[in-house]
Amino acid sequence: MINFYQTEITCPSCGHHTEVTLDSSNGDQDFYEDCHQCCNPIHIQLHANELTNKLEVNVFSDD
Repeated sequence: MINFYQTEITCPSCGHHTEVTLDSSNGDQDFYEDCHQCCNPIHIQLHANELTNKLEVNVFSDD
């Protein structure tokens, strides 16, 4: 399984698209990334599904 992925997410606050790098080498993760447009925090949950060999990414605003 490749450990680093580059993907584009949408800010749940302003709708701006931003690229993030995901590192699946540490398994499931829960982290924050600031939006480059509105500076609001973006809550990102990463789940490495080993059965399907896919990454599942959920994006939230914490409001």
